[in-house]
Amino acid sequence: MQNKRAHTLVEAVNVITDGMTILIGGFGGPGVPEILIDGVCELGVKNLTIVSNNAGTDKSGVARLMDVGCVSKLICTFPWAKESYVFKELYDNGKISLEIVPQGTLAERIRTAGAGLGGFLTPTGVGTDLAEGKKPLTIDGKDYILELPLRADIALIKAHKADLRGNLVYHKSARNFNPIMVMAANHSIIEVSEEVPIGNLDPENIITPGVFVDSYFVTGQYKVGSGGK
Repeated sequence: MQNKRAHTLVEAVNVITDGMTILIGGFGGPGVPEILIDGVCELGVKNLTIVSNNAGTDKSGVARLMDVGCVSKLICTFPWAKESYVFKELYDNGKISLEIVPQGTLAERIRTAGAGLGGFLTPTGVGTDLAEGKKPLTIDGKDYILELPLRADIALIKAHKADLRGNLVYHKSARNFNPIMVMAANHSIIEVSEEVPIGNLDPENIITPGVFVDSYFVTGQYKVGSGGK
């Protein structure tokens, strides 16, 4: 059986290099892989494209990556929250670029990538600036645009428990984007609160099979702001 456990934080994240596209789980505070983000910051990599639901809170999560200069582009749904002052300052000074994607479209682009599909049709964004450069189609008299899959080099994911095969379960709302992101990356890195023996996890409760997991790092339980377990 392949050993997927990373014994140090450096070992977990050292596959990340300049210019990569990285999916980062989380919705607000819950489900954000804060420890893995700390590790990426310590690497000092540059020009990352980050795909996330939002732009981080204060100087934690995605905001920490931006604050230390790792990020050149953000793809997200909600960049302008009151707590996202790090992104706002960088964006206003032309130091970071932004691609806004409606939340449902973002989730489906990621899911489509993980499912190996070539894209999907959606009416969301038709007739707006979001449709610029995208292929329009009309089906049964209704207008759609073609959205393409959103795949990444790396996924940084937070889960609650992992067994030795890398099977994952999540903690309530901290699940959010994490399960679809882990499937849509060439290499997935998971931080987990607890490692358990094989057979400890009820197969009915396993959300992410270990086949999608490349490595995991055990952090123990911690809380950052309103983050989940």
